[in-house]
Amino acid sequence: MHLGRGDLRLKLRHLEVFNALFDAGSVSRAAQRLNLSQPAVSVALGKLEEELGFRLFHRDRGFFAPTNEAILLYEEVQQGITALARIEQRADEIRSGATAGISIATNGAMSYNFLPRVIADFQRDYPGTHVELRVHSSRRIASWVGSRQIDIGLIDAPVPVAGLDTRLVSMECVCIMREDDPLSAREVITPQDLANRPVIAITGDHSIDRQLARIMSHAETPLIHNASSYFYAIARNLVAADNGVSIIDPVNGTAALGDGVTWRPFKPVVVHELAMITNRGQPAGIAAALFQARISEQLVPYAISDP
Repeated sequence: MHLGRGDLRLKLRHLEVFNALFDAGSVSRAAQRLNLSQPAVSVALGKLEEELGFRLFHRDRGFFAPTNEAILLYEEVQQGITALARIEQRADEIRSGATAGISIATNGAMSYNFLPRVIADFQRDYPGTHVELRVHSSRRIASWVGSRQIDIGLIDAPVPVAGLDTRLVSMECVCIMREDDPLSAREVITPQDLANRPVIAITGDHSIDRQLARIMSHAETPLIHNASSYFYAIARNLVAADNGVSIIDPVNGTAALGDGVTWRPFKPVVVHELAMITNRGQPAGIAAALFQARISEQLVPYAISDP
């Protein structure tokens, strides 16, 4: 690393040698302080004096006394070493992802009981990182990612915009009910168990709703929707308020929230398919790439390999 003005180019090592000689007063002590050989210190000093165009030390029987010019330069050298050290530290932080900005958006499914925990864990490991979390529709989020306004999107599949890098994660949905609901005594919930039971829909036309409707129809069992919620987490709140049961994703369904809600597997399987999307034409920054890997890692327990 160099500091320079005009034709003058100063290396950080030269400044460190000057500083060590100024403080130590001898080549041997300066070499020991810098973990260098004495010839290396002498060579560095000679190059620095050559660059500057004036002598920095009076040599007298092995001792080095600073010249007036060196005394005038000392404070500036101190500031230069400090500035260069800050630059190197900042570069290390950028390389490691320890300080940066990350933007992520989700349509809601992951915004309540998943991303807040992932963000908090990530920031404990990388405390200088700022994370922006937005919640919007899948189509708007895909548009943001495509126009590079957002680093990472977590949305429902299928992805409504072409040309994005997409990683799909399939999850087996669960049936949630209150802990005091008679259904909680069963190990697995089937379509017949939902006969004449109010079921909270997601939107009424969500992929989960359509899958459940097909399953119930195939089982020749009536499906009663008494409410719709738009977000899985809100469906869980409605169940907690003793307003029926619901089929939702496992992230929100199996979360231990202490709200009186429990869950059971539902068969046949209803699948929630999550898409993690990024911009294909612009590689993620170091911090965003680390955060994307952390999301993938935290999704592993919920994923099924063969939906």
